[in-house]
Amino acid sequence: MIWPSLGALLGLIAGSFLATLVLRWPRGEPLSGRSRCDHCGAVVNWFDLVPLFGFLWLRGRCRACGGAIDRTHPAFEAAAALIGALAFVAVPGPQGLWGALLGWGLLALLALDLEHYWLPDRLTLPLLALGLAGGVGSFPDRLLGAAIGGGALWALALGYRAIRGREGLGMGDVKLMAALGAWLSFIWIGPLLLLASVAGLLFAGVSRWRGESSADGPLRVPFGACLALAGFPIWLAATAAV
Repeated sequence: MIWPSLGALLGLIAGSFLATLVLRWPRGEPLSGRSRCDHCGAVVNWFDLVPLFGFLWLRGRCRACGGAIDRTHPAFEAAAALIGALAFVAVPGPQGLWGALLGWGLLALLALDLEHYWLPDRLTLPLLALGLAGGVGSFPDRLLGAAIGGGALWALALGYRAIRGREGLGMGDVKLMAALGAWLSFIWIGPLLLLASVAGLLFAGVSRWRGESSADGPLRVPFGACLALAGFPIWLAATAAV
């Protein structure tokens, strides 16, 4: 249990940073500097910033004003801890950190695409580089996976735009698919797309059931978020199959 416990501990720390990133980055706020309450602006004490436990100790309220702490923080810390533990179960030892980095990056992309339909290059391109450097399979397999995955989605995006006259997939989706193709190699592209498509259909179905619609026309499905949701489980399966 040493390695999974270490992965969970690292995940708590990573999740704290990722929560700050997904909350501040879209608003154009700096990621550095002291943490402050969103309601009263009071500086948060360092001992209240202990990942997850600080939130539980304060019962989800600011020590100074009693305002509710954004639930994004404990949610990300718990999710990143689970990702870290699973990564080190799949690959015990220091190499497990590689898979944890994938999962944590996908967690941030999942949140950003769900909330803002945004897959920033500063996350997708480093994931692509990491995947080419140390994903599943040999380097030629990873390179082929990136080319096939990104190329297939790019061709689909061009075809959709030509037929429907509007954007269906953004370049962020293409770059994320290329990154996941590098991480998983070309062998696992089919299962990845299948699981992501199922997630997309479920998202669309739930949105329709809730009566949601897009002001600009048809309901928008954040396919990048679906890819991010599917990517880490498929990496676990691919790692187990090696």
